[in-house]
Amino acid sequence: MLEIRGKEYEVKTTIVCGMLGSGKTTFIQNVLKDSQEKVVVLVNDFGKTGIDGEVLSVGGVEAVELPSGCVCCTLKFDLIRTIGEVTEEFRPDHLYIEPSGVASPSGVLEALGSLKVNPVTVVGIVDSSEFVELYESGMYGKFFEDQIINSDIILINKTDTVEEEKVLDTIELVEGMNERAIIIPTVRAALSEPLPEVARDNRIISSHTGHVIHCETVSLKLKDNVSFNTVRELFRNMQGGSFGKVFRAKALVQTDKGPFRFDLSSGRVETEPFGKPVTDSRLVVIGESLKAPSISKAVAALPGPLKNP
Repeated sequence: MLEIRGKEYEVKTTIVCGMLGSGKTTFIQNVLKDSQEKVVVLVNDFGKTGIDGEVLSVGGVEAVELPSGCVCCTLKFDLIRTIGEVTEEFRPDHLYIEPSGVASPSGVLEALGSLKVNPVTVVGIVDSSEFVELYESGMYGKFFEDQIINSDIILINKTDTVEEEKVLDTIELVEGMNERAIIIPTVRAALSEPLPEVARDNRIISSHTGHVIHCETVSLKLKDNVSFNTVRELFRNMQGGSFGKVFRAKALVQTDKGPFRFDLSSGRVETEPFGKPVTDSRLVVIGESLKAPSISKAVAALPGPLKNP
């Protein structure tokens, strides 16, 4: 239930949080694949150019993007306004909110509190291939602790990419941070059973979690009908550190082999065909000490006819 201008709406609300590349969008795709609910997804990409919203829309989901900023701080009032607008326009049964990978659920929960949204389910997604090392290094900091502490359900994802011992170490660390959460190991964020309906009221809401990871973003348009192999090579070069420390890179591209989605996360490059033609080929790179001019130069050098501005 949520309240807008004094009127109550019966809407389930789920926040899906997790670090960059952990599998948030893939999880939402999986959950909604056979859903009979009328769903709206609010997607907050960290860069100026949104990609995840279009990825979700291929499956027929009504996705609304909130790019260029973070819904837990700079876009909090935009989030409140957008929730009101989509609720009145679409009258959804279920509202999913996917904050950026560096967002604190506390900020989103505060925004939802102003709309008297209750109950709220928080699903946290952890990348088992890197969580323990990055957490122990101090890189995750308080905002990611906030993601774990406030989650009702936590997916230990990408278990197919690591040894069982590493999965168990990840589960042990997560359980130590949140013993009340339901923990589910997953491959590609897929569930074997329906998502449990669970939510709690006594959350630890913090207004001072902040972003410990300093992220830079580079958002660029690509040419039409560019060579698939050259885009894949660009991603492999980012994987190898040629353009700075890349945490995440993603692109939707109309290549010479058709529409494709390119993804770099957890040090792995993946490609898969996209479900519809890409009319606006684009790339988003998120990282630290990025060599933006070099990335722009490499993108400009990709063979293919130039797009019209």
